[in-house]
Formats: sequence, C-alpha cells, structure tokens
Amino acid sequence: MSQTKVAITIEEGVLARVDALVRRRVFSNRSRAIQEAVQEKLERLERSRLAEECAKLDPAFERAMADEGLSEELAAWPKY
Repeated sequence: MSQTKVAITIEEGVLARVDALVRRRVFSNRSRAIQEAVQEKLERLERSRLAEECAKLDPAFERAMADEGLSEELAAWPKY
C-alpha cells in the first residue's frame, strides 16, 4: 500500500508515551506507532457505527420480512 507523508501536531505527553513505546521496541518507529493507533481507532469507530445502525432495526419487523421472503422461496425449492 502506498504511503503519504503528513505533518501532525501532537501533545508533548502523548509523544513522550509514543517515544517510550519505540524505545521499548513495541513499535519500530513513531510513524508505525501512530499509523497503528489511527487504524485501530478507525476500526473501533466503524464497529461502533455498525452497532448503532443495528440498534435502530426493529427485530420483529426484520424477522417478518425475512419470513415473508423465505416462505415464497420455500415453495420454489425442490423437495428432498
């Protein structure tokens, strides 16, 4: 995957924590640490958004819709 260089502003305390992780060789460098942190945060946000959208669904309505389509399909399936 291609990479793009960016400049960011970060609190000194946060940077010190990142540097400590790099010194302990948890990450190979600052860029890797920040990239993984951003990726992890994006994944969490996407999962929470999916959960929020699922919470909006009405289980009874969804079940009725699934059953409605299923009953029509069952008639078309061959008997075993």
